[in-house]
Amino acid sequence: MTATAPNQPRRHNGRFWWAMYLALILLALIYISPFLIQVLNSFKTDPAATNNPLSFNPVYFTTAAYERLFQNSDFPLWARNSFIVTIFVTMGRVFFNSLAGYALARLRFPGRNVIFAALVAVMAVPAVTLLIPKFLVIRQIGIYDTWFGMILPLLVDAAGVFIMKNFFESIPASVEEQARIDGAGTFRTFWSIVLPMAMPAVITITIMSFQGSWNELSHFIIATQDTQLTTLTRGVAMLSSGQLSQGTQYPIKLAAALLMTIPVAILFFVFQKRIMNTSAGAVKG
Repeated sequence: MTATAPNQPRRHNGRFWWAMYLALILLALIYISPFLIQVLNSFKTDPAATNNPLSFNPVYFTTAAYERLFQNSDFPLWARNSFIVTIFVTMGRVFFNSLAGYALARLRFPGRNVIFAALVAVMAVPAVTLLIPKFLVIRQIGIYDTWFGMILPLLVDAAGVFIMKNFFESIPASVEEQARIDGAGTFRTFWSIVLPMAMPAVITITIMSFQGSWNELSHFIIATQDTQLTTLTRGVAMLSSGQLSQGTQYPIKLAAALLMTIPVAILFFVFQKRIMNTSAGAVKG
């Protein structure tokens, strides 16, 4: 009896962890089930997707929805426009957010605290309340229905500046002092010394900027009405609302949404570990 007693807690712990694993697996399946349904139905015919949305029958599978998407819609144009806007916005946000974050973290100038307080206040304001003022400004300065109107207002975001400021403050000031002793100016110190040390934060800002600009919709609605400047978000929204198709046509709508998620998913999985290590990188720096 004494020989078997120590095994009882182990068996109890083993059952507990098995129950936890099963619960986590169940939650994961519930979480990804909408995505799986989206993928499956994008390869079905319209009647099969409408009548049997949860069916796994391979007889229904076809690529007709993807063929119609590229042949009967402006999906390639939407994708091109989204890539152009996203690339310029991502590069601009990484550069300007880093500059602004470094200035707020290291430079001492009048009104510095006021600017930071205003930055935090902007983060607290719902984006939808700024749409009408943004629209009026875009119309007033004459960049409505242009690439400039789509890109310029997105080049800086308050959250990115906030993240970069906090990361720069975690870097020891002694590193910059040594660079100044060697004759480096403020921008040279920032560009050659501090920014490389903040690479985890830069990668995080890059992914956040790419995802944010790629999925942006409200800004593009008030920035342009030109069909030649339609992005993926607006195009897919028009597909979902039925403006470009008749009937339900779930497969073509789900196919467009699925293709739209691929670039962001690839970027996230490639740099996933670097995002998770942002805090560790700051401490290490």
